[in-house]
Amino acid sequence: MARRTSTFAYPTIPAVAWQPGLPVHGAPGWVIVVGSAGLPAAAKEAGERLGVDLDRLLEVQQEAGFSASAGSTVAYPLLSGEVSEVLLVGAGDGTAKELRHAGAAIARFGRGKDELTTVVAEGIDDQALQAFAEGVVLGSFSYTLKTVDTGKPVVGAITVTDGSTAERQTVVDRGIVIGRTGWLARQFAITPSNEKDPAWLAARATELAASTGLEVTVWDEKRLAADGFGGILAVGQGSTRPPRFIRMDYVPDGATDKTPYVVLVGKGITYDTGGLSLKPREGMVSMKRDMTGGGSVIATMSALRELGAKIRVTGLICSAENMPSGSAYRPDDVIRHFGGRTTEVKNTDAEGRLVMADGLAYAVQELKPDVLVDISTLTGAIKVSLGSMLYGGLFATDDALAANLTEAGRLSGEELWRMPLADQYQDLISTPIADAVNSSKGPGSITAALFLKAFTGNLPWAHLDLSSIAESPADRHEYSAGATGAGARLLTTWLTTETPTANIP
Repeated sequence: MARRTSTFAYPTIPAVAWQPGLPVHGAPGWVIVVGSAGLPAAAKEAGERLGVDLDRLLEVQQEAGFSASAGSTVAYPLLSGEVSEVLLVGAGDGTAKELRHAGAAIARFGRGKDELTTVVAEGIDDQALQAFAEGVVLGSFSYTLKTVDTGKPVVGAITVTDGSTAERQTVVDRGIVIGRTGWLARQFAITPSNEKDPAWLAARATELAASTGLEVTVWDEKRLAADGFGGILAVGQGSTRPPRFIRMDYVPDGATDKTPYVVLVGKGITYDTGGLSLKPREGMVSMKRDMTGGGSVIATMSALRELGAKIRVTGLICSAENMPSGSAYRPDDVIRHFGGRTTEVKNTDAEGRLVMADGLAYAVQELKPDVLVDISTLTGAIKVSLGSMLYGGLFATDDALAANLTEAGRLSGEELWRMPLADQYQDLISTPIADAVNSSKGPGSITAALFLKAFTGNLPWAHLDLSSIAESPADRHEYSAGATGAGARLLTTWLTTETPTANIP
């Protein structure tokens, strides 16, 4: 087994600072964000500072093929003066989504540079400015274990201004924190599994809890057995690296018995071979990211105090490594979950719902929250339904909860599409041997959601199946090729709104 480190290198992200008015002495590189309506209002003064006719520069570059579509770039070198380069970056119609793309493009351009001065449209709204800062952080992401040609470091600092005297640093800071949750979740997911196992994930949660004012409790394999977490134990019993159940608790200052309470449950499968129902080789590639849901919960929890979330939140991470061996669980085994419900195993590669069931049952029985949300890369079937990198799947028992999460997805750029929870398919997971089976023919993402629903009591519940947005095929906009860390920005955005449980009974 490879030697695993006991500490984790948390991300170094660019410093992003708002500057009221144009700086007297800017960075050697200047960025002008160009919308579909043209240059920002401060471009005239910026051009005078730079000794460049920016209107003419834009005109020439447009004739050469540059457009203001979000994320498009063109660089222009300056041969005299303190500033050596001007970058034009497209921001489309200036929506939050398009500004996020623009921020990511600037971050990629800035690699290896110490500082950039960036001019945006005057009066840019808060959502767009926040998204711009998120994009800068997310576009800066990199992960490598190479010892040579490791690539350029992230840009040291980006100063942002619209030329006005307004003070907007608070908005920028929120964007940085939300972008950082996406970065963290991505880094957790992309870490190789010879380094990452359930104990590693528990160590990361413990470190972050200590630095962000959270309480953390970790169940090892002995405590899991004593407390009856049969699903997590079964999935993890084929591995030499035992499972863990991780609980993280956030309580806001001034909380009372009437403070709304949300529980998040994340799938933390640190590697998924399929177990005895072994995946083909191609199916195993990228399964180090099968803990994306759990990593997103950890990253979300780490941001709640800094962003001043007003509700109580508990994050539960159900973590195991699914391996084939002489001690692995088998098809036809019957598992008894936390709380007593039983499952007949038909496919050991449908393991995520088995560990998640324990977490959901624990939340209902022991925590009794107002709202319950689980998040996972649960099924390949959701990719068949929704394709790749457009929408994550949302199942919900409450319309208001579904609406609140959908809006958070829109704001964060991790968009959701609501799927049906059709009771007509319940017979597909029935069996005379146990309360349910863990795998069936038919609409796989729906039957998986129905399986989990049985563990949620009568609570308002949502299930996020994000396999469809968990893996980016290429560097594009705010995503880098590989694991996306899907869900962290969505959950953080939702939980830090003024009323995340609004209209939920």
